[in-house]
This record gives sequence, structure tokens and C-alpha cells, in this order.
Amino acid sequence: MGKSIPEYLGQLDIRKSIVGLATGASAIYLLYKAIRAGLKCQPPLCSNSPICIARLAIERERHGRDSGELRRLLNSLECKHDEYTRSMILHSITRCVYLLEAEASACTNDDIKLVADMLEDKDTSVKIQALNALKAFSGIRKFRLKIQEHSIKVLELVSTIWDSELHISGLRLLNNLPLPDYVHPQLRRVMPALMEILQSDCNMAQVQALRLMSYLAQKNDLLYDILNCQVHSDFLNLFQSTQPGNLLFEVLVFAERLSEGRNASHYRAVKWHYNEQSLHEALFGDESRLADRLLSLVIHPEEEVQIQACKVIVSLQCPQDVAARPSSFHPSHSFSKSGE
Repeated sequence: MGKSIPEYLGQLDIRKSIVGLATGASAIYLLYKAIRAGLKCQPPLCSNSPICIARLAIERERHGRDSGELRRLLNSLECKHDEYTRSMILHSITRCVYLLEAEASACTNDDIKLVADMLEDKDTSVKIQALNALKAFSGIRKFRLKIQEHSIKVLELVSTIWDSELHISGLRLLNNLPLPDYVHPQLRRVMPALMEILQSDCNMAQVQALRLMSYLAQKNDLLYDILNCQVHSDFLNLFQSTQPGNLLFEVLVFAERLSEGRNASHYRAVKWHYNEQSLHEALFGDESRLADRLLSLVIHPEEEVQIQACKVIVSLQCPQDVAARPSSFHPSHSFSKSGE
């Protein structure tokens, strides 16, 4: 029986659709095989590319094997590379130290020196990555004394290069190390720079600088140098309730350490003289408005800020301090012993 033209065309369209679907399915399947093959493809185990380090290292650590990647990275650091490659190698070293505890612990003091030598690099990004790698190694107890030897160099970098990322990395490292007494002369020299970072507009750098300064404020031979350091006229803006909570907490801890230090009997036994623009005058001088700022922080939304503000208030109410120090809060805007 013959078919009409419309019937024939309809059957032809159906056949074309079937062929099209089959072709499309084949293409999708081939694409799937290609993607799957790509995902399964692993870089060669001998690759020194920093990009593949983390994945290889984690996989081998998971199976209890020494990946050897950290050693290969440290060896490659001795070769000549451009700034970007040196920076990437150091970044990968940092990640490996954090991820591969056993391999990191097997490193030597020579490896620490190799990384620390990168602090002399001309490129700031390389310096930053070297600081981060040393920070990672400082989490391993046996390397702390070796890394401590480079603290003066770290202080030099932090105080002479105005780069927020470098400040953060350098100060994080210093905050993770016990600073020996022989570093104190260098600390005195860089105190103005640390105070400038503390008053900068980079929150993370400010927080790290405050943590370091709070630690140093507990050193008897550095307390006067800190208190006599010159500050901006708007220093007390750091105590405004609009500041980030983490910054407020750290600046309040700093104020408490300073208040406790100047209230100590051995410190009060000496009559100290301070510059008019000094930190001491900004916080504890006759014209200071610190008390007003503290009162506003007692009702701060964050509880840890409230508590720390109260601690500073208590330290300022010390009777010994009121009796002994020549320069104090004016009664009109300070905390009286009656708890006004």
C-alpha cells in the first residue's frame, strides 16, 4: 500500500529524531568519559609543581606514608627561581607543615635557616610567605629557639616596610614566640613603629600589634618606653564603641596591662616624666577622657568587651595608685573610690 506524502514525511521526522537522540546520547557519553578520565588523571609523583603538593601530601598522609613533598619543596627552595615561584614554594611549605605533622617534625634546623634566609629576599611577597612558613614551623616546640634567633630581623622588617600583610605575618610570628631579653633594645627602637601600626586602619594588623604590646607591657624594663611613646591626638578613638569587637577587646587588655604595670610598687617608686603627646597622658593624664569611653563600653553588646572594660575600671580605682601618682584622672571625669 502506498503512503501519502504527509504520512511519509511524519515517519521521516520520527527517524531523524531517533537518530538525533542517539547521536546526542553518544556525544554526552563521550564527554562523560573525557571528564571522568580528567578527574582520575593524577600528576606524576615526582612533580615539583606547588599546585599539586597539598592533594598528594594529604592523600599519602591518609595512608600512613611519608609523601616526601615537604622535603622536595625545601630542596627546590635552594634552586634559582623567579619571585612568584619562590613565593609559591614557601606557601606550599607552610601548608605542608600544617598538614603533615610527622614530616614537619622530621625537618632540621638547617631547614629553618633555609626558610629564614628568604627574609632577605628583595621581593616583599617572598618575605611575607617566609614569615608565614616560620610561623607554621614555630608550632613545633623543637624549632622555637632556632626561629627565635631571627626575631630581630622580623622586627626590622615590621618596622621598616609599610605593608599591612607583612605586618600581620610578622607580628603573628612574634606573638607565637617567647622574646628573649636580648631583643629588648631592638624592641625599644621599633616601639614608635609598633605604635603606628596599632593606630593604623588595618584591623588585623592592629589586633596583632596590640597583642604584642600587651605582652611587652608586662616587662618591667619596657613599660616606661611604651607609656612614653608618642601617640596621635585621637588615640582614644580606639576605645569608641563603634570599633570592631576584637579590636576593642585587645585595646582594653592593653590598657589593663599598662594600668597594672604603673600601679606596681617598684614602678611607683620612681618619678617618671612623660611627653605631652605620650600614651601615658592619653590614657592616664589629667586631661584624659578614658573614663568616659570606658563607661560607654560597659554596655557594649559583646560580653567579653563589657567584662574587659570593667577590669580596666577596677585597675584604675586602685587606692595605691590614687595616693602615689602625681598625674592622675581629674575627679570630674575619673572613677572615684565610691564607684561613681
